[in-house]
Amino acid sequence: MNEIRRFDDKKKSIGLGIGIRHLQCFLIFFGQAVAHSLRVNLSVGIVAMTDKSGDSEYGIYSWDEQTRSVILSSFFFGYVITQVPSGQLAHKYGGHKVFFWGLFSCSLLAILTPICADFGGWQLVCALRYIQGICQGSLQPSSSNLLSKWSPVKELGLMGTISYSGSQLGTALMLCVSGEITASFMGWPGLFYVSGGMGCLWGLLFYVFGASSPSESQFISEEEKMYIETLSVPSAESPKDKNEESNRALPTPWLDIMTSVPFLCVVVVHCANNWAYNILLTQIPTYIKGVLQMDIKKNALFSSLPFWVMLALSYFFLIISEVLRKKQCMSMSVSRRFFNTIGNWIPAVGLICLGYLGKENETLVILLLMINVGMMAATYLGFCLNNIDLSPNFAGTLMGISNCIGHTTSIMAPLSVGFIVTDEKNPEQWRIVFFIAAAFLFIGNLLFIVFGKFEPQYWNEPMPVSVKTSRKNSQHSVYKETKHN
Repeated sequence: MNEIRRFDDKKKSIGLGIGIRHLQCFLIFFGQAVAHSLRVNLSVGIVAMTDKSGDSEYGIYSWDEQTRSVILSSFFFGYVITQVPSGQLAHKYGGHKVFFWGLFSCSLLAILTPICADFGGWQLVCALRYIQGICQGSLQPSSSNLLSKWSPVKELGLMGTISYSGSQLGTALMLCVSGEITASFMGWPGLFYVSGGMGCLWGLLFYVFGASSPSESQFISEEEKMYIETLSVPSAESPKDKNEESNRALPTPWLDIMTSVPFLCVVVVHCANNWAYNILLTQIPTYIKGVLQMDIKKNALFSSLPFWVMLALSYFFLIISEVLRKKQCMSMSVSRRFFNTIGNWIPAVGLICLGYLGKENETLVILLLMINVGMMAATYLGFCLNNIDLSPNFAGTLMGISNCIGHTTSIMAPLSVGFIVTDEKNPEQWRIVFFIAAAFLFIGNLLFIVFGKFEPQYWNEPMPVSVKTSRKNSQHSVYKETKHN
């Protein structure tokens, strides 16, 4: 009895303090920040690279809107390829290795972008971005895998929001400083040198201090490891009788996953959210330059504002979520639906409004862009965590499948802009773009509300064939008996 009481006391103190699990969370946070700075650097860079009115001493290229859309989409062609394999690799070998090699390789490649533009034109830039996409395709599945291993149940919302919100820091910071970097002695190539260098520095820290699970960390205390294993998200393994290797040996229930209605709802809402988010992510600089006719410095500042707001609101929504959880005001299922609705339907309304504004409404346009992007932070407490809700054991694989299918829309979204917007100064053409994105957001969240589930599914713990057959026969017998009676 005294042993249990001492452990309970230690558990409380560990739960209130900062531990190695939080270090992993911050490493993922900064990894996501670097990843998205590497992703968005070209969205701003391409404006400077094709600005013939500038006096840059670096290369200026004659790429039309369709060519630029192809370049911006090329990243996602590579990105979708490695999603599912990366989920499987993270499940088999651990999320740490997969996350590290994916982001470190992408950082090294970013430094080569200016050379590729000079010697190979837009075709070689496309090829480079394609390979970078392949590298970054490993990040979301491995992040989900790491969170499922390191997060106690009551800290899942906290650690998940902090980890994923790093993407907003990277996006906002890169957009914010891009104008200054471009205007400096480094010119537009500096965007790629700075973001790539930061990625290499992060890689060294993550390699030393990161770990795939508490049992593999060389820095964690026994008390914290026991605390995490005791209060972690439910999985097939028990810390008392199974080790990490046995958990990784679980066979992936592919058929059950691909026919699961709750999981398919996650995929649909992921597609919808990605379409709208990537329209805003990749096209805000072009939209501001065309419709609002701002110069590169002012453009960079205003392009970054929505993502600073999203970063701030992610923690605001997290605080609300924690207050509601402690006061037991709503169940997990209601909470997931509530925050997902905020993150999808409010931006949908904002996008519709944005379609009717032009240069004469400059302040209102910037305000709506901030609201549209900022409110999407609520989805970190919605569908973004639902893969872990449905299957802690296969969270990385689920994220890989969802992200793979979801980011096909990331490919199509910038391409659609290239075909719809033939005159970037025409607000009516941008209106069509915004209306399509709003429709996707509304339909995706509606399906999530109606058909979503928020507890581990039966296929989270795969059973031997004999057990499955026995269960099916038992269910069939019960059905026959019920029908007979």
